Amino acid sequence: MNTVLRRFALPVVLVAGLLLAACQNMGMQQKSLYDRLGGKDAITAVVDDFVANVAADKRINGFFAKADIPRLKRNLVDQICQATGGPCTYTGKDMKTAHKGMGITDADFNALVEDLQKSLNKFKVPDKEQGELLSALGSLKPQIVGQ
Repeated sequence: MNTVLRRFALPVVLVAGLLLAACQNMGMQQKSLYDRLGGKDAITAVVDDFVANVAADKRINGFFAKADIPRLKRNLVDQICQATGGPCTYTGKDMKTAHKGMGITDADFNALVEDLQKSLNKFKVPDKEQGELLSALGSLKPQIVGQ
């Protein structure tokens, strides 16, 4: 091997190795929570079931007695879709404004979460994804409870 080739062989091999590793890591990146949940159709199915659970839940269904249910469902789907990295944009009210004056307590909020978990379990959403979703939605609790 001539001197010029030998001088560049090691750096070229190192750069090629780094590029190959970078390409492999790009392919191994984890899918978004939105994708792992199954996309918009899956989120819509869970929301439909969840809203039915809430309607049957005497602890909290009074909060939704006068709600526009189709609009509520659309907003929930868009909110979950956006919060999980999907292509949707939530255009509803911010949580503080939407829940102002409702007097929602920790117990009310927890009942809602239980109703959502019931739907997630029904659709066999894995624990990891449930945890990530509930964490994302749970961060809204201070904007909802006690407003």
